[in-house]
Amino acid sequence: MHQNSSYDLEYVRSQFPALALTVNSYPAAYFDGPGGTQVPQRVLDAVNDYLIYCNANAGGKFLTSHNSDLVIREARKALADFLGASPDEIAFGQNMTTLNYQLALALTRSPGKRREIIITEIDHEANRGPWLALKERGYKILEVRMDRETCTIDMDDYKNKLSGDTFLAAINYASNGVGTINRVEEMIELAHQAGAITVVDAVHYALHGPVDVKKINADYLLCSAYKFFGPHIGILYGKKALFSELPAYRLRTQSALVPNLIETGTLNHEGIAGTTEAVEFIADLGRRFGFSGSGSGLSGSEKISERRSQVLSGMRAMEQHEQPLAEKMLDDLASIQGVRVYGPPRDYPRTSTISFTIEGKRADRVAEELGKKGLFVWDGHFYAIRLVEKLGLLENGGLIRAGLCPYNTEQEVDRLLEEVKRLAK
Repeated sequence: MHQNSSYDLEYVRSQFPALALTVNSYPAAYFDGPGGTQVPQRVLDAVNDYLIYCNANAGGKFLTSHNSDLVIREARKALADFLGASPDEIAFGQNMTTLNYQLALALTRSPGKRREIIITEIDHEANRGPWLALKERGYKILEVRMDRETCTIDMDDYKNKLSGDTFLAAINYASNGVGTINRVEEMIELAHQAGAITVVDAVHYALHGPVDVKKINADYLLCSAYKFFGPHIGILYGKKALFSELPAYRLRTQSALVPNLIETGTLNHEGIAGTTEAVEFIADLGRRFGFSGSGSGLSGSEKISERRSQVLSGMRAMEQHEQPLAEKMLDDLASIQGVRVYGPPRDYPRTSTISFTIEGKRADRVAEELGKKGLFVWDGHFYAIRLVEKLGLLENGGLIRAGLCPYNTEQEVDRLLEEVKRLAK
C-alpha cells in the first residue's frame, strides 16, 4: 500500500472534533462519509460566527444585514472555485433533492416538442424522482440499463435511447451506492449532439474528485455541502446562458436575475457561511500538501483563481490518501469467504466507497453489530433504491456500505476488516 508520504493525517484528524467520540469504549471510526462527512472546526466556527455577527435577513440597510449579504456573496465565490464556475452561476437551496424538483418543474414549465427524458438505473433517487414525476405532464421517461455484473452504465443502451425527441438527460457522476465513476463527459457530449439538456448529479462525486463544470460542459449540476465537510444545504450550478432564461416558479417579490431566481424564500445563511469554510478546508489541504494542479481537472490552459488551484490540489491529496486504503479494503473483503463486493472492475474508475454483503446476514444486522464496536457503516439502499433493486438485494436489506474520507486511518480499516471476518464465520 503506497500512501501519500507528505499527507499529515494527524493534522487532518485534529480538525474534526467528532473524532473524539467513543462507543462502548471503542473509538468511533466513521465509514459513513458517503451519507455525510464529519465537520471540521472551522466550519463550526463559521456557523457560530454568522449567528453572532451577521444574523439578519438579506438586503437591509444596517450592519448585520450587510454582513449577511457579504457572507452569501463570498460563498458563491467559494463554490464557483470549487466547481470551476462563475459566482452568478451558483444557487443555494434546502438540499439537492428540493433544488432538482424546482429545476424539473421550471425546465418543463413551457413544454416544447421534445417529450423524452433519460434517467439511469444507477442513479440516486434524487436524480430520478423529479423526472419520473413529470410523467403527469406528458413526458416519457426512458431508463438506461446498468450492467449488473460490473455496476456500470450500459453505454450502448444510453446511445440508443438518445434521439431527436430527447429533451433532457439526467446523468450520474458517481454512484453513491457502489462507487462507480461514470463516463459523464462522454454522456454529456452525446446528449448535446442529440440536442438535449443535461442535469448532472455530482453529490457523491464532489468529495472524491475535482469537478470542472466547464470542462465536462454540464448545463446544470447539483451537489450537497454536507457530503464535503459542510452543513446541510444543496448547491445548484447552472450554465449562465441557460440559467438566466430558466422560467422558475418564484414569488413576485423575488429577483428574476440569476442565481436568485430559483432561491425561494430565505436561505440557510448560517449553513452557507459554513459551506465557504468547507471549501477553505479542502483548499488548506492543497496549500499544506503542495500538489500541482496540472492534470487535476483544469479546463485546458484556462486561467484559474489561486483558491481553485488549491482546491484541485486538496482533492488530489485526499484521494491519494484514500485510494490505497480503498484498494486494501477491496482486496481484503474479496478474500473473505462469504463476502461479496459490488462495484466496477478494478481497472474502472471508482470512488473510495465500497459496498458488500455477507452471505446469510441481513445488512441491517451487520451494520448494527459493527456499530456496537464503534464502526459506523450504512446499510440498505442509500436512496439508490433502483440500483439495489436491480441487484436483487432489496428484499434482504440491501448493501453494507463503507466509505473512506481524508480522516480515516489504516488502523480503522483493519478494525473493520477483522469484524467483518468475525461476522462472516
